[in-house]
Amino acid sequence: MNYDLFVIGGGINGCGIARDAAGRGLSVFLAEQNDLASGTSSASTKLIHGGLRYLEHYEFRLVREALIEREVLLKSAPHIIWPLRFVLPHHDGLRPRWLIRTGLFLYDHLGGRKILPPTASLDLTTNPVGAALKPEFTRGYEYSDCWVEDARLVALSARDAAARGATIRTRTRVTSARRENGKWTVEIDSNGQKETVTATALVNSAGPWVSQVLGEVVGRNDPDRIRMVKGSHLVVEKLYDHDRCYIFQNADGRICFAIPYEQNYTLIGTTDQDHKGDPGKPQISEAETDYLLKAVSEYFRKPVTREQIRWSYAGIRPLYDDGASKAQEATRDYVLKLDRPEGQPPVLSVFGGKITTARKLAESVLLELKPFFPQMKPAWTASSTLPGGDISYDEVEKRIDELQRSYSFLKPQIVRRLFRAYGTEVEGMLSGARFAADLGQFFGPISEREIEHLKSKEWARSADDILWRRSKLGLHMKADEQEALRAYLGEDRAAA
Repeated sequence: MNYDLFVIGGGINGCGIARDAAGRGLSVFLAEQNDLASGTSSASTKLIHGGLRYLEHYEFRLVREALIEREVLLKSAPHIIWPLRFVLPHHDGLRPRWLIRTGLFLYDHLGGRKILPPTASLDLTTNPVGAALKPEFTRGYEYSDCWVEDARLVALSARDAAARGATIRTRTRVTSARRENGKWTVEIDSNGQKETVTATALVNSAGPWVSQVLGEVVGRNDPDRIRMVKGSHLVVEKLYDHDRCYIFQNADGRICFAIPYEQNYTLIGTTDQDHKGDPGKPQISEAETDYLLKAVSEYFRKPVTREQIRWSYAGIRPLYDDGASKAQEATRDYVLKLDRPEGQPPVLSVFGGKITTARKLAESVLLELKPFFPQMKPAWTASSTLPGGDISYDEVEKRIDELQRSYSFLKPQIVRRLFRAYGTEVEGMLSGARFAADLGQFFGPISEREIEHLKSKEWARSADDILWRRSKLGLHMKADEQEALRAYLGEDRAAA
């Protein structure tokens, strides 16, 4: 079969492009070599944010676009995206107050904020958020951004793309893409099963593999280069009890976050370090661990130690190589490169980007490709909702309470997690259940019925797909519960 668009890469950019294109009436095939969001898109700091520090690098267009997107995305998926308040303690030895106030004024006004509350000044000597901090931090500021369950955003985008006709194929590697007879001939390999499809246009959104795809798959002799920048994170025992996040300035000019995470933990991130190894297997280094622990311990009353670490993860930001001297100075903006020799089918490669601006990136990709598809319908995603997100952002708590009353046999934390993962679709998943046993076997907090939903509707195949991408239940389940899940899925310990 011939497709209009063949998309390489099942991260947030690839799935967002596939969704947007399918909704405009194009036929789409997406191939992902591993699981959805198995790379950078499940290893972010999980923020929908404007990028306060990018103002210092004069990236005003990027910041404005991201600020606007916060509320667009909040309305599209209020079950997996919600507002956060960030506390920025003033550090006398670093950025002066006038600079911070100017930055926050711009942050409040650049993006036409309507839902999120504005910046406020804080007296940290009296406000409860100051109790966790060292006594020398007496003044601070509080501003708004949003949280996102990053890998779920990818899965729901893929689901919506599929509902609009796109073919989504995971565990499928593109081995070759060649221009033949005015079209792309694409060879794919799904676990040893080889297949050939054709397409009018090719989108290379392979993330950290984008240059590799251009060179090895497409056959370009001079592929554009990316700068692989590693961002690492620590998950530690919960450091404080309130729901605010902290953003801390570091002496090297960078910032780091401390964010309430998965009920029982605090997420600390992130680093900016050039990465030279395998893009698929980044690991936090000892130096990065020391850096993050030292950075937050400069602010918290009680030092944060290695003994408190419960998990860590690292992801690769595939930034366009603009020649910036420092990793933290390389542009976070996305760069689109269209290659179309005269009379030949196009390939468009995506460099960089942020999870916050992935929807706008998809619109930009399709604008670039519009000359090749005159039948393409207009942009549509700005006013759309993702699966399970067809409620108002201010209804979420009410709906969780109603769900708890309807399914009182489930623990409140399970009900909350289910709604935060599936939104209004959770009613269908739980339909007909009057007792916990009606949901089948339980593996810790996850039921057989939920597992089957993830397998049949969200392309989950392995325990890791479920434990670390469709959810973060790997942080909460005991080793024997995880092994039971692997056995249920037919995995042996060696394969896992």
